[in-house]
Amino acid sequence: MQITHFGHACVLIDTGTARLLIDPGTFSAGFEKLSGLDAILVTHQHVDHLDIDRLAPLLAANPQARLVIDVGTATQIHDYDFELTAPGETLQIAGARVEVLGGAHAVIHPDIPLVPNNAYLIDGVVLHPGDSYTPPPAPGLDVLFVPTGAPWLKVSESVDYLRAVAPRTAVPIHEAVLARPAMHYRLFEQLRPDGTDLRVLEREAPTKV
Repeated sequence: MQITHFGHACVLIDTGTARLLIDPGTFSAGFEKLSGLDAILVTHQHVDHLDIDRLAPLLAANPQARLVIDVGTATQIHDYDFELTAPGETLQIAGARVEVLGGAHAVIHPDIPLVPNNAYLIDGVVLHPGDSYTPPPAPGLDVLFVPTGAPWLKVSESVDYLRAVAPRTAVPIHEAVLARPAMHYRLFEQLRPDGTDLRVLEREAPTKV
């Protein structure tokens, strides 16, 4: 499997049978030149997870790609065909199985209403939680994308999430709001569970995991 990080929450997962782009948002760059995508999956409606202005050229370059979104994002999509999905559903996309987990965005503040959030579990072994600490349904995860910095996030909670899931490989994402994300990466490295390898991916560089 190859993973490419385009900054913040945007990653391309190439399973060998499917090319899945998750969360092409405003804080990410480089995904615009992609082709051959089987699906574009959006975890939730916030702009750092979906850049509407760059969606049109991305879909034009990938006319065969399925646009898969949550119920909150559906209120913002008016000009494109999409598939609505929600936690509890399982999708077959090209040769990949995508289980939809989660349900709600993590709490930013009690006065800010929660929005829907889909977490996506790919082939049972790769989990993108969106803006949440959604756990996988079973142990044995190969790759967990670990949220690193956000208004809703305490680094201690991300460490606890990493320890609870204990994946074979942890890939930090959602770092664009931090001036020095390496400080958080060091904490992940120091406090990760035994058996978990921390991989900070080079931007736009396909990496085997």
